Amino acid sequence: MKKPLLIAGPCSLEGEEMAKRISGELSELADKYGFEYVFKASFDKANRTSVDSKRGLGLRRAMDILDKLDCSTTTDIHEPIQAEYVSGVVDIIQIPAFLCRQTDLLVAAGETGLPVNIKKGQMVSGKMMKHAVQKVRSTNCSTILLTERGSMFGMSDLVVDFRQVVDMKELAPVIMDCTHSVQQPNGGATTGGQPKYIETLAKCAKAVGVDGYFFEVHPEPSKAWSDGANMIKLSEFENVLKVI
Repeated sequence: MKKPLLIAGPCSLEGEEMAKRISGELSELADKYGFEYVFKASFDKANRTSVDSKRGLGLRRAMDILDKLDCSTTTDIHEPIQAEYVSGVVDIIQIPAFLCRQTDLLVAAGETGLPVNIKKGQMVSGKMMKHAVQKVRSTNCSTILLTERGSMFGMSDLVVDFRQVVDMKELAPVIMDCTHSVQQPNGGATTGGQPKYIETLAKCAKAVGVDGYFFEVHPEPSKAWSDGANMIKLSEFENVLKVI
């Protein structure tokens, strides 16, 4: 039986020591519970709520760190020119949810020949993700993943409608983003979250047969550079894996 994919790590790459610690512990947990592990972290959070928020280490420094890790890696890109640069380091290229309609970005990612993970936009239905998939497939990219991360529900809340997962499974393998899906965006200078629902979403995702899971994990979420309000504490993450 094929192992489910586990994409997990801090939202933003904060340094080499932190990356090695998190990727090392998560790799061990993935082996223990039968997952195929991929470390995820962003080199730039280009869509932070506030102009004063930390954005990341930058492309070159981040790629140096990811290249030294003893596991598979992924990161998101925001501009087409970044695709070729990261393709020499990471194993999967991720397209951010807000950019899932950007044709040039999707095509550039597909042209690298790497697997491409497209996060479903908060404003897009699962069925309409067929257009994003077609854009990447136009490059003859052989592996495409789709990630569910919730849909807008009012001005500052997200809801997960698992019909979208069912619809996307007709297009490509589906990953459930269990942490971004509990965000509460547009509620202040930083994004809020309701992490108490993470485990429940993970169990629901398993019930509908997702192909993998996405989690943001950090030793001290309250000190994370971004998305700390919807992260799982590293020391508590094994409890979630036990459930799924």
